[in-house]
Amino acid sequence: MTFGFKDKKPSRRQFLTGTAAAAAGAVAAGSTRAAEPDPLITEIQDWAAGLGDGVDATPYGLPIKFEDDVVRRNVEWLTADTISSINFTPIHALDGTITPAGCAFERHHSGAIELRKEDYRLMINGLVDKPLIFNYADLERFPREQHVYFCECAANTGMEWAGSQLNGAQFTHGMIHNMEYTGVPLRTLLEEAGLDAAGDLSDKWVYVEGADASSNGRSIPMEKALDDVLVAFKANGEALRKEHGYPVRLVVPGWEGNMWVKWLRRVEVMDGPVESREETSKYTDTLADGTSRKWTWVMDAKSVVTSPSPQAPITHGPGPLVITGLAWSGRGAITGVDVSIDGGKTWQPARLAAPGTDKALARFYLDHVWDGSEMLLQSRARDETGYVQPTKAQLREVRGENSIYHNNCIQTWWVRETGEAENVEVS
Repeated sequence: MTFGFKDKKPSRRQFLTGTAAAAAGAVAAGSTRAAEPDPLITEIQDWAAGLGDGVDATPYGLPIKFEDDVVRRNVEWLTADTISSINFTPIHALDGTITPAGCAFERHHSGAIELRKEDYRLMINGLVDKPLIFNYADLERFPREQHVYFCECAANTGMEWAGSQLNGAQFTHGMIHNMEYTGVPLRTLLEEAGLDAAGDLSDKWVYVEGADASSNGRSIPMEKALDDVLVAFKANGEALRKEHGYPVRLVVPGWEGNMWVKWLRRVEVMDGPVESREETSKYTDTLADGTSRKWTWVMDAKSVVTSPSPQAPITHGPGPLVITGLAWSGRGAITGVDVSIDGGKTWQPARLAAPGTDKALARFYLDHVWDGSEMLLQSRARDETGYVQPTKAQLREVRGENSIYHNNCIQTWWVRETGEAENVEVS
């Protein structure tokens, strides 16, 4: 199908005209669907012949049964037990940028616990003038803020380092969610406890710890703690879900998800980092020679095409096709995304659905006319610092194949003539 605009993006009129022409061609080629009466239009259906549910049937709204495949999924062999595992966000089935809480990925080290608001306590201790203990009601009395941020596990896409390939965007990139968090800046609570923010705090750290059995704890340099870290008690306008740290969690914008401690119970001001298990033997980046990079907290710019993809194949024939995906950066806002349909040989600028915002997901679209031939789909993000998402080969050249964490490589989907897609590598 030819639209007559080789070197420029089609206008909406051209796009719709082309669609109509494609439909007419299908009828001429022998398809009769468009020409025959459609009973779904011409006859009264069951759903219009009687009354539906009353408002009392849905006191808390859940997705309709026809969307029951849009759920989190885990990979059974990934960990020894589901209490210390991951449930992946179905990013292939979502659009926009805000992740519904019921779909947002979860990662646990000893299972999701049940902790009542009434039993919640948060202690601020260590190198402060007056150690304090806050309950949930105390936190609600402080001035609060709302921010949209992504949370990404450092191991997202980790299986791709050495060539293991899970077949689906949900499994390669689904350790991420993007929600609007409401809470109190950690800076406010530290100052309430007598931290002298006007003094020299350049060598100070905070150690944050969770209330679950794993006592997951991480060290955070004071500069970050006083910048944008949030003690959050709401997500997307409602209380945190149990699996996301109800009633209170830490939000550490742009930094790896393990630092976003759930069921936050303690913040200790210290002279240096603790060097805990989760920042030594885990969540460090092992290089080819066996040494490891440490303190690699920031999640670099990254993107992925979510549709078409292995779990979201093309279900129609040649013609107009919306290629879409997500991009994000822990260093700031996404400023642009390029898409390639030939494995990185050539690139086209995608359209951002909205201007990128600080440390949050951006949705991109490429309005494409698919000719029915194979494609090697890729996306490449760049952020406001000028950083450009690297290829897998570029990452391996620097870090080898021993790493798990911080893999922000360009992903490739091989889309076949049938519309089905598969996870592949290109050299």
